[in-house]
Amino acid sequence: MTYEELWQNSLAQIEPGVSKPSFTTWFKDTRVLDLSEGIATIGVPNGFAKEWLENKYHKFILKSLRNCVPEIRSINYVISAQESGKYEAMQQKNKFKKDIALSGEQLEFKDFHVDPITKLNPKYTFDNFVVSSFNDLAHAAALAVIKNLGKAYNPLFIYGGVGLGKTHLIQAIGNSVKNNDSQKKVQYITSEKFANETVSSIQNNTISSFKDKYRNFDLLIVDDIQFFAGKIRTQEEFFWTFNTLYDAGKQVVFSSDRPPQSIIDIEERLRSRLEVGMIVDISSPDYETRLAILKSKCQEKHVDLPLKTLEIIAENIEKNIRELEGALNLIFMQSQHKNRVLEENEVKFILNKNSKPKTSINPSQIIKIVSELYDIPEKLMYERTRKHEIVRPRQIAMYLIREDINGSFPSIGQKFGGRDHTTAMHAYFKIKEELKNNQKIIEEIKLIREKYQ
Repeated sequence: MTYEELWQNSLAQIEPGVSKPSFTTWFKDTRVLDLSEGIATIGVPNGFAKEWLENKYHKFILKSLRNCVPEIRSINYVISAQESGKYEAMQQKNKFKKDIALSGEQLEFKDFHVDPITKLNPKYTFDNFVVSSFNDLAHAAALAVIKNLGKAYNPLFIYGGVGLGKTHLIQAIGNSVKNNDSQKKVQYITSEKFANETVSSIQNNTISSFKDKYRNFDLLIVDDIQFFAGKIRTQEEFFWTFNTLYDAGKQVVFSSDRPPQSIIDIEERLRSRLEVGMIVDISSPDYETRLAILKSKCQEKHVDLPLKTLEIIAENIEKNIRELEGALNLIFMQSQHKNRVLEENEVKFILNKNSKPKTSINPSQIIKIVSELYDIPEKLMYERTRKHEIVRPRQIAMYLIREDINGSFPSIGQKFGGRDHTTAMHAYFKIKEELKNNQKIIEEIKLIREKYQ
């Protein structure tokens, strides 16, 4: 496996847990430069990115790298902007061939390979977009837009939760239009990028050229439009840009995590423009669709995993397609590292270990949820009793507080009636060990985590 493949595998695991703007900002132009004696050297473009990754994302990065190569013990971040041009040239000539000690066919990652003109990622196509009941209307609307650009469903507004395929679908529109007619001017941009360019053009007194740039496209695709909220000048510029394109019969496509009426702190005149066309949502995929997506990803990446493994992933990752792909990558990497097909209990353990609470949660809420699930009075969780029906739930609560919200062992002990930190440590490692092969406790903890929502 090359260093680039190692880094792309790691990024695929990190991305689901990071907002799109943050991921784009802090992980752009990063790479693995070296791996020796258990130390991974990560190249970053500037000192600001170095400080941010070290302080904010270090644990996520280390965990993702170790999931791929368990021998990695630490990370060294270095500023490597001076090497960027040289590195890209080497990549183009395919001379960057240093391998780490893993064998077998590798996953192919193209997430960062974008067209420099359109900013579209060529991997996002209709051919590899899995259609089912949760996204069939959005898919049909997208196809209608391609067939009658600027006339059918203009603008097209697609909304839905994180990781459900919105970006894939809107970029597939752009790629399809460009492939059908290379003369069409197509542009994909995130709302954050548009806002940054607006500010930059004002500061540099280049607002006129900025306006000309975005008012001459045949198809403008704006991702995550909800981030326009609160940015008054950006909203104003985009309002007039939209009007110019719309009046000229040009197509505009939006994505958002919510419908227009739910985007707060946005001007009504812009909201009315967002609502003038077709508004369609993408919901969460059902089990059959998740399994179909995994099969499609395996075919796309030339990965051969047992059907039972894919079924386990589909059962455990329920609401996020991006997380599905991340889990697939992780299981495949672990299988490669061990040079064998993983046992079912190993797959379940890996998925359970890497699952995270979906919303913020505090220790008291975890204790309350656990006591309700096991049908015991919450106050008994704090009392000094050795009754098994109390001890077991208490140990599980201690494990979850440590694992999911990083509670310290002393604070956990204090929370449960002033117990010593060694009690919390014993509970944590006991439950952690049982999760390796106890299906019952795996299911119970999964159920508790579902209550976090």
